Amino acid sequence: MQRLRNVSDIRAFFHRYHVPTYFVSATPFNLLGVDEWVHDFTFISFIDCFDGKHPSVFVPKEKPHPVFKGIEEINNYLLQHEEVQRLIRQKAPKGRGPRGNVVFLFFNDETERICEKLKLRICFPSAKLRTRLDNKLMTTRIANEAGVRSVPNALTHVSSYDRLRKVAKRHRLGDRLVIQTAFGDSGHTTFFIEDEKDYAKHAEEIEAEKEVKVMKRLKVRGSALEACVTRHGTLVGPLMTELVGFKQLTPYKGGWCGNEVVSDAFPKKVRRFARDSAVKIGEALRKRRYRGYFELDFLTDLDSGEVYLGEMNPRITGASSMTNLAAFAHADAPLFLFHLLEYSGVPYDLDVAELNERWSNPEYIDSWSQFVMKNTGKEVEPIKTAPRSGVWQLNEDGTVTFIRDQTHRRTVRRENRAFFLRIAREGDWFYEGADLGILVTPGRLMQRNFRLTPRAKAWIKGIRGQFKSGRASRVDREGVAERVEVGGFKFL
Repeated sequence: MQRLRNVSDIRAFFHRYHVPTYFVSATPFNLLGVDEWVHDFTFISFIDCFDGKHPSVFVPKEKPHPVFKGIEEINNYLLQHEEVQRLIRQKAPKGRGPRGNVVFLFFNDETERICEKLKLRICFPSAKLRTRLDNKLMTTRIANEAGVRSVPNALTHVSSYDRLRKVAKRHRLGDRLVIQTAFGDSGHTTFFIEDEKDYAKHAEEIEAEKEVKVMKRLKVRGSALEACVTRHGTLVGPLMTELVGFKQLTPYKGGWCGNEVVSDAFPKKVRRFARDSAVKIGEALRKRRYRGYFELDFLTDLDSGEVYLGEMNPRITGASSMTNLAAFAHADAPLFLFHLLEYSGVPYDLDVAELNERWSNPEYIDSWSQFVMKNTGKEVEPIKTAPRSGVWQLNEDGTVTFIRDQTHRRTVRRENRAFFLRIAREGDWFYEGADLGILVTPGRLMQRNFRLTPRAKAWIKGIRGQFKSGRASRVDREGVAERVEVGGFKFL
């Protein structure tokens, strides 16, 4: 087998890659654009965001299924669908090897069993290892081991409000606290506690945990980057700002709702800390036999200027399309290609230090932003009309106009244009927290003070206005509300 000697060889290898590769998830959002780099790359999706117009998206006809309680169950449903299995058999290369590669946003041990039967090779560490690492408490322990500072905290069981106050006093965490459980979606399992009344709202959830992370509450701004553990070292992508908790986009306080890639958004000190931390965390992950893609969240204390590690996600994330479509990716290769390379079985050389140095150069960073729009109201109503995926224009009067169909942001050039990926469609339902869609546009969506720009607000209002609700019977509303309570319909 010929050894790949440089990035040019790696790019050419994937353009001629003969092994079918699948991204199985609710939507193609996280890896949009990767199909243009990897030959025979297919998105197997539950939701048809492009109404059949994306050449690399396959959406099987929906059939009866239990209420999904997570993306893992959506993936398992898709993999067991006869239309998906027929596609995998048809595309399988000749020989005794795997029928193809498969990657996921989330998967579990049941997914692994299904893939084994289908002869699909999962290009990620085991579900068991990822579950062990995808834990806010484990992240803190790994950071301590790697010498990366976290927000002042205590890892402990909390059995009462009095116990919480004793822990805070012992560790000098102050009166204003943040509590996180080990697992949970952004904004759902982060609790802000200032007094006993705040604690009482979440006491049952907090006390049910064997251990939680109790942190000093700081005035912070979030940032994030993605990286990849390879056999030659850890590759690090650009540092991104995070949109968090904006009421126009999410009903969840502390909930993630977007990112910006901007070359001058952070002081050099912050960028260096983030890059160095990613390399240290990457090495700690490698010791645990983890390979491939991961993401880190950082928190900057606005009072002291100190930067702390927040969370780690051992997987691709909602920011992955931003990372993999950045200017550095077009100059060299998307970060995700190096992830696939680790699982390809092909020998290769790579100067990680050289790539990291180049990717940290502001000239390799172009300015793009995205927001993720959820339904912020509590109503449960059917969606009568929804905007199409594609390129939209923001007009001078604040209205928005659909320009053309498009599969990702490639042809968007000006700040009055954006690519919108629709998630919720006609016939779906509005409910609190429902994913509606993602908008990506050049330039910034936040001002220097981390408030939304007037342009961002206009985009939100314009796109949200394209969604219209209809009437529903009381029985239908109650039925959907019950299913939401059980499964949540989380797609991102």
